[in-house]
Amino acid sequence: MNLLFLMTDQHRVDTLGCYGNPHVATPHLDRLAATGTRFDRFYTPTAICTPARASLLTGQAPFRHRLLANQERNVGYLEDLREDAYTFPGALAERDYQLGLVGKWHVGTRRNAASYGFEGPDLPGWHNPVDHPDYLAYLEERGLPPYRITDPVRGTTPNGNPGNLLAARLRQPPEATFEHYLATRAIEQLDTFAADGRPFYLATHFFGPHLPYLLPDTYYDMYDPELVELPASIAETFEGKPPVQRNYSAHWTFDTMPLEVTRKLIAVYWGYVTLVDEQIGRILTRLDELGLGDDTSVFFTADHGEFTGAHRLHDKGPAMYEDIYRIPGIIRVPGRQPQVRDEFVSLTDCTATILDLAGCDTTPATDSRSLLPLVRGEHPFWPAELLAEFHGHHFPYPQRMLRDDRYKLVVNPESVNELYDLEADPHELANRYPDPELAPVTRRLTRRLYDLLRERGDNFYHWMTPMFDIGASDHDPTLSAFE
Repeated sequence: MNLLFLMTDQHRVDTLGCYGNPHVATPHLDRLAATGTRFDRFYTPTAICTPARASLLTGQAPFRHRLLANQERNVGYLEDLREDAYTFPGALAERDYQLGLVGKWHVGTRRNAASYGFEGPDLPGWHNPVDHPDYLAYLEERGLPPYRITDPVRGTTPNGNPGNLLAARLRQPPEATFEHYLATRAIEQLDTFAADGRPFYLATHFFGPHLPYLLPDTYYDMYDPELVELPASIAETFEGKPPVQRNYSAHWTFDTMPLEVTRKLIAVYWGYVTLVDEQIGRILTRLDELGLGDDTSVFFTADHGEFTGAHRLHDKGPAMYEDIYRIPGIIRVPGRQPQVRDEFVSLTDCTATILDLAGCDTTPATDSRSLLPLVRGEHPFWPAELLAEFHGHHFPYPQRMLRDDRYKLVVNPESVNELYDLEADPHELANRYPDPELAPVTRRLTRRLYDLLRERGDNFYHWMTPMFDIGASDHDPTLSAFE
């Protein structure tokens, strides 16, 4: 079985037609969903690039693989996986798989994709490396103009300086974009692997639609901002919430820009999504032209989501909202019927699924579960909740999240804990943690989170000890409040 893994960066699930967006053109991903399994509750293990991608590579939760922060904003954590860390490409290589990865790596600094056996250009960093020699050669060979932007969009930081770049017009034609370049290189790699005849794993990791949104006019102006319905969570007041969220809003300059600018930014983000969808379509079309569609399982997902103004924020950060933790997840396995599943599943589960499809042992992917039983339409026992974690970005900030069908608990040891009733408050505006009416829910979720963390060996549970009435129980004092 061949494996084609398509991945985007910082991609909101609600930008795809197959997930309900009525405006954004994503025909290729919609077709993939219509012929495969679309997971409606697919989550990242952590909403930050490097730890999430390391979890995919290892099948381990971030606390276990210990690669906890992006190199660009590292706060004293490790910058590479341990030498003895298990990774799935090694298992695939033992089964004579050809391995390719075209696009964003961002899993450590000293070791690149080639260190794990992948063929493809070495493309480090968090955003399109437009000065990379291979990209420059691609432009020169085709007589295409170099990267240049105009009309930058920035807010103003609290100290009066210009904020981070959010968007700009890219003065290149679509075929010169980094996204088109990546798809072209992926197609070339696909042709090479097909000619060899051995099974392959080929990943294409797009750098977009991560901000800043740098697009040719065609995509920058593709969607009328009047079509944009602003996120309901723009009504965020941060009342009763961790102060870091208000500070992040100021850092991302949301209140320094008119709402018309926010509408335009979202419209531009939609254009970026369509650009990426078109490039994915080129890859999928080539797969079919090569006659490989019936022998290739196709994955599509992202490393995490993006705020795009939700909760008066941009980018991602220490706030465990659905906007950045729920991500798209589609798997098409030849011979399996199309369906939509609502189990809680994770990006980390892709690891065991890849291994399972390749006939490898899934056990070393410690925190990963194969999704093949779900793809086959079966109904096995499946956990009724989702666990996620965060360790910091710019500065250390440990968090753990547990969400079930209705509620979400977020534990912030250095700040205010959060509880959201996602049925009554789907936009997560009201922190119900202090609400005595929901005290039984808080106790139940806290106990469950504590138990899960202890079972997994995540020492974060020690942070939770002050949340319990210590000393009232003989067998485990930290659990006495729930006995």
